[in-house]
Amino acid sequence: MKRVLLNFFLAGVLTGVAFAQPAMVKQGEQVFAATCATGYCHGARGVAGGAPRLAARGFDAAYIRNVVSNGIADTGMPAFTAKLSRPDLIAVVTYVASLNGVEVSDNGAAQAPSAPALSGEAARGAKLFAEATRGFGRCSTCHEVSGSGIPVAGPIGRVPDSVVALKSLATPNVKTAAMGGESMPALVLSDGKRGTLFYDLTSAPPVERSAESGAVKFSDGSSWRHAAVIGAYKDDELGAILTWLRAVTQ
Repeated sequence: MKRVLLNFFLAGVLTGVAFAQPAMVKQGEQVFAATCATGYCHGARGVAGGAPRLAARGFDAAYIRNVVSNGIADTGMPAFTAKLSRPDLIAVVTYVASLNGVEVSDNGAAQAPSAPALSGEAARGAKLFAEATRGFGRCSTCHEVSGSGIPVAGPIGRVPDSVVALKSLATPNVKTAAMGGESMPALVLSDGKRGTLFYDLTSAPPVERSAESGAVKFSDGSSWRHAAVIGAYKDDELGAILTWLRAVTQ
């Protein structure tokens, strides 16, 4: 009975579009680090360890809630319903959700985001930006705007003036990484004495990779182009997305 009630409560927390308070995400990160990021299980910040990567996997709220609560049979993933207090369990679910671009409230009540009134075309663009039916080909796989999406790439600055400009968008921040005989397009997160962390852009969604200091060599430039990852959209759909971006970034 307790498990049913807890799952019902978590379902309420993770239903619809809502926004997680930073304190709950932080609490979840701390519990995750102590309980789940143990090296032989998941890695820190949801990267792969002995267990699979959790960050930027496109998991939805229902799946995250179910796996954290009930575990996965015949694997090393246990059920945490009886292992964590209710606040800690909810915090972990919220944190893992945040790693996948899903934002939730910390009190179970949906909070509508404050946003400008949208025209028909802008509203259409907002839907297209995060449309789940496009799989990892949707914009929200790598970009976060107004609480929607995953912040793999940095904040969107100047919105391109046209679809043509969007398709020809330069990618100066993308470098070429060479590691262990492999070469790949990369967005560098950190590169210092404590190690190297970067996003491998070879496939979608991008994979966060880590290496010891000096194990990866970066060179400026790459054959990777933004146009290659927006092919799931037609020109009129990209135009609607640009209309939405202008509305929410002004």
